[in-house]
Amino acid sequence: MTDVTYDDQTGARFERARLTGASFEDVYLDRATFHDVDLRGASLRQVDLRGLRARDVWLEDVDITGDVENLVINGVDVAPLIEAELDRRDPDRPKMRPTDAAGYREAWDVLERLWAGTVARARTFPADQLHERVDGEWSFIETQRHLVFATDAWVCRALLGEPEPWDALDLPHDDMPDSPPVPRDRDARPSLDEVLALRADRTATVRRVVDGLTDEALAGTTEPVTAPGYPEPESYAVTRILRTILNEEWQHRLYAERDLDALAAGAGDPAPATH
Repeated sequence: MTDVTYDDQTGARFERARLTGASFEDVYLDRATFHDVDLRGASLRQVDLRGLRARDVWLEDVDITGDVENLVINGVDVAPLIEAELDRRDPDRPKMRPTDAAGYREAWDVLERLWAGTVARARTFPADQLHERVDGEWSFIETQRHLVFATDAWVCRALLGEPEPWDALDLPHDDMPDSPPVPRDRDARPSLDEVLALRADRTATVRRVVDGLTDEALAGTTEPVTAPGYPEPESYAVTRILRTILNEEWQHRLYAERDLDALAAGAGDPAPATH
C-alpha cells in the first residue's frame, strides 16, 4: 500500500510506500525527514550529506568514501581519527598537504613515482579491460582523460591564463554543465598510449610550475580568465589551484588501483560511468 500526499508548505509525504529499487537522480531532499525507513543495500553516489542528523540508526557493513569532516558518532568526532589512520597507513599521504613551495615539489615527486607504478601495472592488462568500468566508476582510460582535463582547467587555464587549453579527449566530471568550448566526448575510446602521451605533456607542465614555484608566488592569486570555459572567470588562490591538482592526482590514483584490483578479480562493469 502506498499513501502519498502533497502539501505546499511541507512538500510530498510518503507513508507506507514501497519504493524498493527506485532511482533518484537530480532530486532535492534537503531538510527532508526519514522515519522508520529501510535503506538496506541502498547505493548513494555524489550525495550531499552536510548537516545530516541521524538518530537511532542501525549502521553495519557500511562502506563510505568521501570528504569527511565533523562526523560525530556516539558522541565522538571520528573524522580526525580517520585522517590519522589514513596518514599512518600511507606515509606519503601527509605530503599532499604542503605548506611551502618545496613541499609542493616533494608532493609532485611522490605523485610521479606512484603514478609510474600504477601505469606500469595497467600495461599488464588487456587493452579492452582498460576501457571497462567497475561499479559505475570511470575506466582507467577515462580516469587519465579526466586528469588531463583537471590539469587543463586548473593549471593551464586558471593558473597560466590559457583561455582554451583543451584537447578533444579532455573528460570533465559528469555533474559539470556543458561549458563550450570545453569538450565532452564520452564515447571516445583512445588507446592507453594515446592518453598517456597527453598525460605526459600535462604532467610536464605541472612539473615546470612547481619547479619554478616560490613561496611568494604560492601566496598569490591569479588573474581571471574571462573567455568562456571552466573554471569560472575568478581570481583563485594559487594554493587552491595546486591543492586541487594534488588532490585530483592522489585520489584518482587510489581509485585506479582499487579498480585494477577489481578487474584482476574479474569484476568489470559495463554500466555508464558516473563521477
